[in-house]
Amino acid sequence: MSLTLCNVHFTQQPEKIVWFSRSLYKLLSLNGRRSINVKLGRDVVPAKVRTVNRKGNHVFLSAGLRRSIRIPKSGNVYIANADSEEVQLGPLIGILTDSSAQSAESPFGSRTSFIKQLLQLGQKKAYFFAFTPRDINWQNETVHGWFLDGGGGWARRVVPLPDVVYNRLPSRRAEVGSAMTALRERFVRRKIPFFNWSFFNKSDVYTLLDKDPDGLRHLPESVNNPTSEKIKELLEKHHFLYYKPTGGSLGNGIYRLTYHPNRGYFARYRRNGTNVLLRFTKFSSLMKMLRARHGSHLSGYVVQQGIRLIEIDNCPIDFRFHMHKDGSNNWVVAGIGAKKAGRGSVTTHIKNGGSLMTPETALGRAFGDRASEVLSEAKQVAIRLSEAIERNYSHTLGELGLDIGIDRDGDVWMFEANAKPGRSIFKHPALKAQGRASLEYILDHCLYLSKFRRKDESS
Repeated sequence: MSLTLCNVHFTQQPEKIVWFSRSLYKLLSLNGRRSINVKLGRDVVPAKVRTVNRKGNHVFLSAGLRRSIRIPKSGNVYIANADSEEVQLGPLIGILTDSSAQSAESPFGSRTSFIKQLLQLGQKKAYFFAFTPRDINWQNETVHGWFLDGGGGWARRVVPLPDVVYNRLPSRRAEVGSAMTALRERFVRRKIPFFNWSFFNKSDVYTLLDKDPDGLRHLPESVNNPTSEKIKELLEKHHFLYYKPTGGSLGNGIYRLTYHPNRGYFARYRRNGTNVLLRFTKFSSLMKMLRARHGSHLSGYVVQQGIRLIEIDNCPIDFRFHMHKDGSNNWVVAGIGAKKAGRGSVTTHIKNGGSLMTPETALGRAFGDRASEVLSEAKQVAIRLSEAIERNYSHTLGELGLDIGIDRDGDVWMFEANAKPGRSIFKHPALKAQGRASLEYILDHCLYLSKFRRKDESS
């Protein structure tokens, strides 16, 4: 496949004509052709071929052709041709998202800034747009997408179904239901790559890796919907557990349970914005409290072996590894944030009093001269874990957030994997460059999935 970055221009002719600059005409091996099929997304339109004297790689599309194939805008984009009968412009990349708080300036509410950053980065390489489930017309196979205009605002354009979809639906609630399942499956049936299928539950990853030795060795012991007898058994075995809702996020509803043979049972959790510590002389009293607070919802809980993590100032540290598939379809570490728990907090979440630092700072405090060696090993483990999750998952993944712990011996543990990780770690001043790299990886992987790559780049 020939793949070239070109500059697209529009003309006023009503006929369906495409002009190529002479150098591009030669590069695409179109010598002697008088007509060609022009493709965008899934739409294909035949057009007459002309050449024009213009230095560089330029394409001019007549008004008639532009309307027929729904080219959204002029400017830089790739042109690909597998043979001399068809050229494809694009890729056409759609970001699927939604928001209940919409306005003309912020069509995707609080996510608008992230969407805009991604579109700005990609607009010189692709037709990048955002859309909601309501913007799809399945009958016409079109999308009424949101593009950036030249002045930093938004423009609506009707385009064909995209070459690839990056799923950033914002919440678990937005994803559930038969309508959303049908939407995802409609893309897949049309062989349109759809990556980041849905949110994981906490127990999903343990189920996925249950029979994968590469992943299993880095997972704490975990039991979904445990009986009270099982919780007691694990407490006596490990002396320290986490008890958390399988579908929770941001540390909500999590308990840290501890057993001291001579002092009884302890439960640490967060209530109304403050940290709570309770002591029970009998295990039955601990369970009575949990049932009183959650009732039947405890069936949606998972219990997990506690790991004695490295600490700074007696506060445990864990790490968020933001993972991406790159333009060669390999897993890479895009960014790492070290999170220090607030004093007395169950989790390291920032809103619960935690603080963010670079991994080099945190590991330097904990391991001194060994810090870079420990970090290097943790990165390799994160890549192997991402590969193991992907190997056992039935849908396309392109991004993962791994919650990683490192114990006092330098061993690496994974507590959770998130299929649609938040981006809060990139707010740290020292991680801004990693945040930009993360956006680049998203774009590169979209290009990979859309097959807009040269033969020597394909895997």
